[in-house]
Amino acid sequence: VRSCVHNPTQAKDSDDDDDVTVTVDRDRFMDEFFEQVEEIRGFIDKIAENVEEVKRKHSAILASPNPDEKTKEELEELMSDIKKTANKVRSKLKSIEQSIEQEEGLNRSSADLRIRKTQHSTLSRKFVEVMSEYNATQSDYRERCKGRIQRQLEITGRTTTSEELEDMLESGNPAIFASGIIMDSSISKQALSEIETRHSEIIKLENSIRELHDMFMDMAMLVESQVSAGPPCPPLQPTPAPRAALTSPFLPDTLPCRGETKFSGCFPEVLPRAPTQP
Repeated sequence: VRSCVHNPTQAKDSDDDDDVTVTVDRDRFMDEFFEQVEEIRGFIDKIAENVEEVKRKHSAILASPNPDEKTKEELEELMSDIKKTANKVRSKLKSIEQSIEQEEGLNRSSADLRIRKTQHSTLSRKFVEVMSEYNATQSDYRERCKGRIQRQLEITGRTTTSEELEDMLESGNPAIFASGIIMDSSISKQALSEIETRHSEIIKLENSIRELHDMFMDMAMLVESQVSAGPPCPPLQPTPAPRAALTSPFLPDTLPCRGETKFSGCFPEVLPRAPTQP
């Protein structure tokens, strides 16, 4: 005859087993999460290293009127690698963000969730900083190429303002630079050759930035959400003159957010909001 007597000890053991299972599962989940955090951090560090190498390539290319093809190819490889790695980081940060939002939607709150939110915020801000530096590097390179073009035009006897030169660059027509130049000397020919080289570099750079457009917009939204969710902004501090902006027809000049936002090239720099006067 089967006994129907309830055994409280047996029931307690079953509850304890369930608790142990949940704890083990949670620990395994957090271990996997921290492995993912380390992987993302490694990707961001790789981007930072590549950005520094990009700076060195820029200097090498600008140092020569006719840079060698190998250096230019290495620069393109670096830019391609930054793009691929940045997209990996964005994808992984998005995945973490979605899992956090899912748990918040279920009104769950735990120490583990707070840890994940903190780690996600830290990684996101680090990623934003690295990509901002990359954008500043690209913006600076464009301005230096533009400066070389302007100087070479002056050598040929053609004077242009910064605005006129910008219009020429935006035309996308390299032949426009030869207009009005009398090709009767080796100096003029050499100057035009360098102009064409620098113009080609600017076109490649702008194409690269267009390819990263969606990611930059995602990062802009990330900055916006973190500024909105974060503590009040500190008072606006005096800052040095901003870097020359990399103008681009496919990007907005501003992004509405809690702080002031200024575009330097294609990535927004979030500035602290000035305190309201009483």
